[in-house]
Amino acid sequence: MESIEFNAVVPQVFAERTVWDSELWNRQCTFSKGHSYLLLADSGRGKSSFCAYVTGMRKDYHGNILFDGANSSRFTMHDWVRLRRTHISYLYQELRLFPELTAWENVEIKNRLTGWKAPEVVTEWFERLGIADKRHEPVSHLSFGQQQRVAMMRALVQPFDFLLADEPISHLDDEHGEQMAHLMIEEATRQGAGFIVTSIGRHWPLHYDKVIKI
Repeated sequence: MESIEFNAVVPQVFAERTVWDSELWNRQCTFSKGHSYLLLADSGRGKSSFCAYVTGMRKDYHGNILFDGANSSRFTMHDWVRLRRTHISYLYQELRLFPELTAWENVEIKNRLTGWKAPEVVTEWFERLGIADKRHEPVSHLSFGQQQRVAMMRALVQPFDFLLADEPISHLDDEHGEQMAHLMIEEATRQGAGFIVTSIGRHWPLHYDKVIKI
């Protein structure tokens, strides 16, 4: 997949608006593979809606969302499953980890489905992110910041053309946030992928190709 295009997309909850100051909603906005984007938004401006629309989890909008020119309104469930398996990886703001599983198992359960990374690579990631000693702890015993790092690794054990990271460092200090950023950029570069980071406050101080204010 080379592009994601938002063409005059308006969330239904904003349908009555007549004045727009957004650089995303009710405009033409294209995200291209291999490029990096930062979406800045105040609370209530539609950041979560954007993530849900890109991943096909919600369809409560007007306008068109195109993936390589194909209108997503015509996608079947099979199309969305294929897109999420091979084209778009999503790091959820709420993480969606399995609390009863260990940190390692939360990453490995997806890695076994994709066969994408060797166990030695995942082990190295745990070490780089400073949670090697937490591998066999249930994630429910980890801090939210530690869980964010586990969720990032899980997002990286699949092929993708775009990585969507929703508030990825909301509970991390600068050092651990930087470690996560380096790992994400490294893997996105390896795959020639683009990434889209959303933020309502703190965000990675990276060189983004484009900053979009929602």
